[in-house]
Amino acid sequence: MSPPHPRPARPSAGHGPRAPHTTGTLRTATSGLLTLALAVPLLFGPAAGAAALTVPAEPGGQDVGVDLTAQRAHWIDRTTVLWPGETDPEHTYTLVSAADAGLDPADGDVAADTALDLTPDPDGPDGDQRADWPHLADLAALTVEGANRPRVADALTGQLAVVERDGDGTVTAATGVQIPGVLDDVYADAADADLGAVWDSRGRPTVSLWAPTAQSVSLELYDDATADDPRTVDMRRHPRTGVWSVKGRTDWSGLYYTFDVRVFSPSTDEGRGAVVDNRVTDPYSVSLSTGSTRSHLVDLADPELAPEGWADLAKPEAVPSEAAAIHELHVRDHSASDATVPEEQRGTYAAFGRSDSAGMRALASLAEDGVDYVHLLPVFDIGSVPEDPADRAEPACDLDAFAPDSEEQQACVAEVRGTDAFNWGYDPYHYTAPEGSYATDPEGAARVTEFRRMVAGLNGAGLRVVMDVVYNHTHQAGQAEQSVLDRIVPGYYHRLDADGGVATSTCCPNTAPEHLMMGRLVVDSVVTWARDHKVDGFRFDLMGHHPKQNLLDVRAALDELTLEEDGVDGSSVLLYGEGWNFGEVADDARFEQATQANMAGTGIGTFNDRLRDGVRGGGPFDADPRVQGFGSGLYTDPNGSPANGTEEEQLARLLGYQDLIKVGLAGNLRDYRFTDSSGREVTGAEVDYNGAPAGYTLDPGEAVTYVDAHDNETLYDALAYKLPQDTPMEDRVRMQALSLGTAVFGQGTVFAHAGSERLRSKSLDRNSYDSGDWFNRLNWDCADGNNFGVGLPPAWDNEDKWDYARPLLADPGLVADCAAIEDSRARFGEMMRIRTSTPAFALGSAEAVQERVSFPTSGAGELPGVITMHVDTAGLESEWSSVTVVFNATPGTAEQSVPALAGGDVRLHPVQAESADEVVRTASFAADGGTLTVPPRTVAVFVAD
Repeated sequence: MSPPHPRPARPSAGHGPRAPHTTGTLRTATSGLLTLALAVPLLFGPAAGAAALTVPAEPGGQDVGVDLTAQRAHWIDRTTVLWPGETDPEHTYTLVSAADAGLDPADGDVAADTALDLTPDPDGPDGDQRADWPHLADLAALTVEGANRPRVADALTGQLAVVERDGDGTVTAATGVQIPGVLDDVYADAADADLGAVWDSRGRPTVSLWAPTAQSVSLELYDDATADDPRTVDMRRHPRTGVWSVKGRTDWSGLYYTFDVRVFSPSTDEGRGAVVDNRVTDPYSVSLSTGSTRSHLVDLADPELAPEGWADLAKPEAVPSEAAAIHELHVRDHSASDATVPEEQRGTYAAFGRSDSAGMRALASLAEDGVDYVHLLPVFDIGSVPEDPADRAEPACDLDAFAPDSEEQQACVAEVRGTDAFNWGYDPYHYTAPEGSYATDPEGAARVTEFRRMVAGLNGAGLRVVMDVVYNHTHQAGQAEQSVLDRIVPGYYHRLDADGGVATSTCCPNTAPEHLMMGRLVVDSVVTWARDHKVDGFRFDLMGHHPKQNLLDVRAALDELTLEEDGVDGSSVLLYGEGWNFGEVADDARFEQATQANMAGTGIGTFNDRLRDGVRGGGPFDADPRVQGFGSGLYTDPNGSPANGTEEEQLARLLGYQDLIKVGLAGNLRDYRFTDSSGREVTGAEVDYNGAPAGYTLDPGEAVTYVDAHDNETLYDALAYKLPQDTPMEDRVRMQALSLGTAVFGQGTVFAHAGSERLRSKSLDRNSYDSGDWFNRLNWDCADGNNFGVGLPPAWDNEDKWDYARPLLADPGLVADCAAIEDSRARFGEMMRIRTSTPAFALGSAEAVQERVSFPTSGAGELPGVITMHVDTAGLESEWSSVTVVFNATPGTAEQSVPALAGGDVRLHPVQAESADEVVRTASFAADGGTLTVPPRTVAVFVAD
């Protein structure tokens, strides 16, 4: 997760391509097979500082020049082209197209197959056009003359340019043309066309591909995944949709296929563009060959692909967002280090079917405690991990032999990180097919069946399944080997900058869900996963790069799925995502984004970084990782870092953090009113979060509350940096539980990173996306420790922290033993059982939160390091009249007077009264004055009859 203001909000630094440079093979229209070394940069997440995300606005009134290596004109609908310079009434403007890509206006050669005259419009874009294209609103407008459908369609299949000539006919300016707008206008009917392989009742497929700019498309059929000579089948183009299709026979089932797409690509020939023949897979693939080089023709409704019991799969009851608890897990982490799983199944979907394994017993235990969903990191087809085990490599060193603070482990991991079995998977290749490296058999539909067995295994353990989806970018674009979308409709599926280059603010080639068919691909893909694979929820990576409307369209499409018709209640499917606001789309520059504030009122959740930062302290990209927060000892247990400021500054910042946390505990509601630490009555929106409103939701179910996730350091590692180094392990366990408790006991969705309940460490790695199994190990056996002190974290994203990390990793006192791990797991389980035992923590509406949730000790005299939350449960289906939670993050005992409890029958919650934690059992209540006494570093929950 990434921080918002004051620095521009940034994505996790780990979301980037993870493979070496590749060589792409393409066939040009004139020269047969030609292999080109593609200059495709490896774009990892932005480095420290905001400059990497600075995206200049598209300027008007430029000197356009004569340059067809850029596409600076914008054909936004069939009648309008926007021009990036000032128009001259004495000059003429022409939109030209050459089917053979032979335009060269620099040499005066503008011979074209199609030429459309353009007339300057002195008023510029009209109001609707400015609204639809706000980032282009200042450009000049040129009206396309004679723009009938056949001429426009013909022009779109060639190399395009807008040419300006002076009165003598001399070319004074020329540039290429961006075409997404006109494609959406001319081919709007494609929104309702069938795409991919659609099967009829007799088992015959119709295979369809949207390729409106292609000069020809044919289907290439292969008898198996390795056959060399395909059978070529012609496809027919529908003129109103731009969809090419062919109806097949029943014996096509099980065959492999690719498309041969002849199309103009502006990214070839050093940016001058060329017509190429691209052999490409289907963007609607649901099954693939090993290595994803060929699509596989299968019907997902075929009973042969269904594991036993799939048709009648019994799922745990759906849980609404305001009551849901989510456990975030990587497929490989789950079992890669689990000795109770057969070696050939470790790191695979199959491990989730072994109910007797340590990992599955651990997940079932979490479900019993109240965890509802397992959120799986991306499990769609990715481009960074070789799917054939024979192509993978693992570190050749004896990693256990090196010192806990050694540089050797990360160096050895680095040697194979491009070809090992591990990656987070934020590098989409095919959005709607399961990733093959997690399958014991990656060939064809075997991966589909194994994926479904995983879903069934998790459901059998009492857990519903959330899938992490990454529609905001692709692994590659242009003519790169693993580019799919951009080799079918070049320049359409990706968001382009002012010169026509692909924007990369997400880390990678950004897609453009604001375009009709990319937005449709998102909707179709999500529906397929929900309907055909019975996925119960979706977490959208960098959701702020999607239009809000795209997410609403996803919600509407899911809501149409019914048990009777589809076998799925789509209305119960959970949706949430990262609502960060940054990059070329920031502040609604191109459309209304799916950002935190914009999603208020939609019922779609966004991650609450406000509470996260208040609890942990600082932000994920601090130069000094020792910046403390409420849960890490700020002011009350200082660690001595100058980054924390003076004692006075620490106190002021701690009280500010406490207000952030209160807002978070109340569901991060924009309009929730309470008394802040200064004694003022404020709303959630009036509490400052680095210059932005802390509260932004309209419903508590829209807040996803967390203190750690796969991004950035684990909670244990953050506390290792931030707590004083001599903090005893027992107290580290207590602060881990207290920090997690702020998420568990808040209104809204609870989100926890796998292993946080077990003190999981990544040896201080802040960005473990490509750090191999070694740094990402999740140990279910406490005898194996918590993975702290297994070497300095990888240099490629942590070297600037090595001086802070070395003394910590070398300290054996920071390696958790079985007692600490088991205590931590027990505390988390107790908190979850408390949460699920009462409706106090899932009130479900802003009105109920305002009426029932209060912070009775908040105000000018509140105790630094202590937060008390009171929830009135009278009239609810609860055996208690109220629940009061005290978070004492200080090293001393805290007393909190709650007048509403005075004279009442108040006691420690039964779960904590019977806790193995002797410390929490000493928490007490004095009826005289309603005083709650809570021991150090403890979350105590009191109930009143």
